[in-house]
Amino acid sequence: MNRRVHRSFSQILLPTLGAVVLLSSCLKEELPVPTRARGEGRTLDFCLGTGYQDQLWMDLSAGTIVSTNPKAAWDLAFESAPQGWHVMLNGSRMMTSWNMGPISLAAACDTSGLYAGRRIDAPSGVPDSTAIGDWRNAEDVYMIDLGYGPLGEWLGARKLRILSVDQAQYVLQIAELDGANLHEVEILKDPVRSYASYSFSQGVLPIEPVIGTWDLVLTQFTHQFFEPWLPYIVTGVLSAPNTRVAEVHTSDFANVSLADTMAHPFSNHRDAIGYDWKTYSFVTSSYTVDPNFVYIVHDAEGYFHKLRFLDFYGSLGQTGCPRFEVVGL
Repeated sequence: MNRRVHRSFSQILLPTLGAVVLLSSCLKEELPVPTRARGEGRTLDFCLGTGYQDQLWMDLSAGTIVSTNPKAAWDLAFESAPQGWHVMLNGSRMMTSWNMGPISLAAACDTSGLYAGRRIDAPSGVPDSTAIGDWRNAEDVYMIDLGYGPLGEWLGARKLRILSVDQAQYVLQIAELDGANLHEVEILKDPVRSYASYSFSQGVLPIEPVIGTWDLVLTQFTHQFFEPWLPYIVTGVLSAPNTRVAEVHTSDFANVSLADTMAHPFSNHRDAIGYDWKTYSFVTSSYTVDPNFVYIVHDAEGYFHKLRFLDFYGSLGQTGCPRFEVVGL
């Protein structure tokens, strides 16, 4: 499979199963950087648990995990900005959405046609590339495939109609596939978080940490490969909406500086770090990390860091334990 063939795409049709910020001026015109003594580099390592079951939300400056949750804890994320209306799926479970049109929620249906018509959210996080898309000014019903749990078990499906959104809340209708348990739900926007997370079984949950307290999340997510055409769960790192990342490919980590972003511009795509700093060998059944992938991260507090991955295995040989080196710039 080609590495990261395409970073952003419109809503992706699954037949079988953003913007880059350019540095057009000199660095002195960059965003102001808070004054703080920059220490020596440090090595961080965290584990996602058995079956990559957890999502770890990280503050890069502190080098700490500010919040942890099982990846199966939530289903949908609703944009909380006053004018926001986008709805995201939990990509860590390969959730998908199928627009069935303005049908009755009370009518029984099955998953016939789901695999030909379903879509995923673009891993880039670009708002116009969501699986549900622009639901406004329509009365369409979406079949939401809840994806898979950490043991590979299918989690079922629901029917969803989004009725309205305003500065304070969303109003939804939800039902089982057979039309049972049809009910209305109100989801309040969360002014301290970018998205309000919702679980069909648990309701609204405070999953995403407060804006400004986190920079990166270590998690699984759904990536769309193009050669061959295949949606696939990968394990890696996604960025916060207010975090920018530049990628530099070099073996000279020590000499990477902020000036390198002139040739390697920052991106605010969610998967700017992504998954492909490691490769998997089907011959050895093991992962190998490429330390030549160096990332310059502009975090939520305004600080700059460079980081590279060193390993994907924990001290006991378990996978899903990224170890990386971080140096303040």
